[in-house]
Amino acid sequence: MESIPDGLDVSRETFDDLVKFHDLLVKWNAKINLVSKASSGSLWDRHIWDSAQIVPISGNGLSWVDIGSGGGFPALVVAIMAKRALPGRKVTMVESDQRKSAFLRTVIRELSLNAEVIASRVETADPLNADVLSARALSDLDQLLGFAHRHLAKDGACFFLKGATWENEVEIARETWSFDLRAHQSKTSPSAAILEIKDIERV
Repeated sequence: MESIPDGLDVSRETFDDLVKFHDLLVKWNAKINLVSKASSGSLWDRHIWDSAQIVPISGNGLSWVDIGSGGGFPALVVAIMAKRALPGRKVTMVESDQRKSAFLRTVIRELSLNAEVIASRVETADPLNADVLSARALSDLDQLLGFAHRHLAKDGACFFLKGATWENEVEIARETWSFDLRAHQSKTSPSAAILEIKDIERV
């Protein structure tokens, strides 16, 4: 049985839903590329727990928007963890790939999640006024901040999961953007970070 990492508050019922999501992901991944074959053997650590660590640091914003949701990371994990702990939170997933959108909608329906999918490109979707905006493995920070500038509420916060080169991305992004940054070290990859960003303005 998969063990729950230290520092994560996951009830038995929530864990059961995460297992159902895991099983649906494995089933669909055989048909469409939701996660890479290289990481498909370590879905829990590389994807599920990596996504779950965003929840304790992200506050209680009720309007959560995840852009480029793909296989549902972190969006579906966030929605599953909010189902009982914060039922008023609605997770909106923006995903332009129709097949991936179908997968996301299937998980939402099967697990009765407070979530929806907008099958659109991030840059053309109507502004979503998110309390919290997240992205994982979508694009570099400079472009992500452009998306956030469109979809984030004035007092909202972004949480971007980034790999080992995150400091270089921040340096490049500061040439175009002014923003308040707090970097949280990843619990699943010591060289990675979750970038908490607020007060985004063009330079």
